[in-house]
Amino acid sequence: MPSGIRATVTFATPDICPIVELSKTAETTIDSVATNVCPADCTESVTEFSMGAAYDPEMDITPIFSHGSTHRYRLSHDGEGSCPCECLGRFGCPTARYVAQDGELTIVFHAADYEELQDIVAELRERFPNMDIERFIRSPAGEHSRDSVLVDRSKLTARQLEVLETAHEMGYFDRPRQANANDVAAELDINPSTFSEHLSAAETKIFGDLL
Repeated sequence: MPSGIRATVTFATPDICPIVELSKTAETTIDSVATNVCPADCTESVTEFSMGAAYDPEMDITPIFSHGSTHRYRLSHDGEGSCPCECLGRFGCPTARYVAQDGELTIVFHAADYEELQDIVAELRERFPNMDIERFIRSPAGEHSRDSVLVDRSKLTARQLEVLETAHEMGYFDRPRQANANDVAAELDINPSTFSEHLSAAETKIFGDLL
């Protein structure tokens, strides 16, 4: 059996992807998306997506098909990994699910193993600091449909644990999110970049045990 991992990650800033910006402007959910990307030396990628209403965007998007109230559009990217789907494509990793809603993007993808997942998450976090890890699911071993693991909280520093607990209590991990990074950082009396560093370090330790 494969030991792959399904990852769900979210991005809270609309400007990371023109489709997310369009979804917010048009006040609609976009979840029918197909992306054609090339890894490594890719010079261009093409994305198609559907919307439930006709819309005349101000960006360079080409309408290609309409059926009833559903309208299909095509968008070309520069291929430099400037949006999350392109970034995944450079790892040869397609997007399994894409949902743009209320200015937030949720992406589901599959990594072949933990090492590949680490590389992808590190690259995504480097390019998109507001990325939030929502869920990891590992392929169950053998015939068991569920896995139980112990997470050693002692690996966390006191500050990392405080950051996690405060973020959890304030609803940072809720959907919809009840507090953003600035809110939690203010509560902790630190700047948002320091909050992100502590959160990233804590996630790395916890997911090391979890996965």
